[in-house]
Amino acid sequence: MAQARVRLPPAGPTPATAFLSGSNPRPAHLPFSSKRTPAPLSAAAAANAPPAPIVVVGSANADIYVEVDRLPLVGETVAACAGRSLAGGKGANQAACGGRLALGPTYLVARVGDDANGRLLEGALADAGGVRTDRVARAPDAPSGHAVVMLMPDGQNSIIIVGGANMEGWAAGIGAEDLELIQKAGVLLLQREIPDWVNTQAAQAAKSAGVPVIMDAGGMDAPVPGELLSLVDIFSPNETELARLTGMPTETFEQISQAAGECHKMGVKEVLVKLGSQGSALFVEGEEPIRQPIIPATEVIDTTGAGDTFTSAFAVALVEGKPKKECMRFAAAAASLCVRVKGAIPSMPDRKSVMKLLESIQVE
Repeated sequence: MAQARVRLPPAGPTPATAFLSGSNPRPAHLPFSSKRTPAPLSAAAAANAPPAPIVVVGSANADIYVEVDRLPLVGETVAACAGRSLAGGKGANQAACGGRLALGPTYLVARVGDDANGRLLEGALADAGGVRTDRVARAPDAPSGHAVVMLMPDGQNSIIIVGGANMEGWAAGIGAEDLELIQKAGVLLLQREIPDWVNTQAAQAAKSAGVPVIMDAGGMDAPVPGELLSLVDIFSPNETELARLTGMPTETFEQISQAAGECHKMGVKEVLVKLGSQGSALFVEGEEPIRQPIIPATEVIDTTGAGDTFTSAFAVALVEGKPKKECMRFAAAAASLCVRVKGAIPSMPDRKSVMKLLESIQVE
């Protein structure tokens, strides 16, 4: 892991009162060229070249799992059936999934603390296989981010996150080498468990080089700054996040479609909505929605990380040039395998398993 000494800025509130905030709380000064002119490849070399890398800029958390029969009421203490610590965080989850599924390399740009949880995360990412972690830096003055995951008997969960280094470890911004890496990516994956201004800096680098940007809406519940959203090619919330961010109901597909339309009005051309047991839907402005049902799991053990698996698998297929419908099908298969295993990173499927599942079911 690369180590970086960073000085943390003073904490302070970031006002946000609408779905889109017109200002970015931290200006991004980007030390990179605005143009990319790769050397041309011969037809044979281009055909044999691996897909461009997937770059994930995001969070890494130590997930504290507690298995409970029910959530406690206010003022109540309940006993957990079991508990343990596992690596997670939306950025780390998506990178681990990409590392297992992608034909090309997957990089994670993240911040962890110089502590036991940071070492847990480093080890888990190394064990995940396929993830380049040399862009993960330690923030010496901030603890690693962590989350409390309350897991129910039916596999559903409730999660509370503590940002730690994910939010406090970026005082120096994204380094020049990482920005250059983003410019060479096949796709950039973002989430909202790191500061919006860091996401904006990453997205600006991608946009300058024509790299598509996918942003998972999971994480902080503050409105998305307009500057950031304008840089996103595919915005991917679940139905709860879509309702929260638009202020619109999402109980029916028609309502979900209308909420996605609100995102289109704000400048996002494509909205990929994760619908849990109802599958997913891609809303492209001016086109009919593309719907993908779930691929049923033989048994649902733990849904933690399923959304991250879906988003990452979609990105993997997109980099490989697959049509959007096929990307969604590939992602649905990966998510189906994910929920059959406990934990986030430990549940990420490999490519062989996903392809085997797809081959075993009838093509629609």
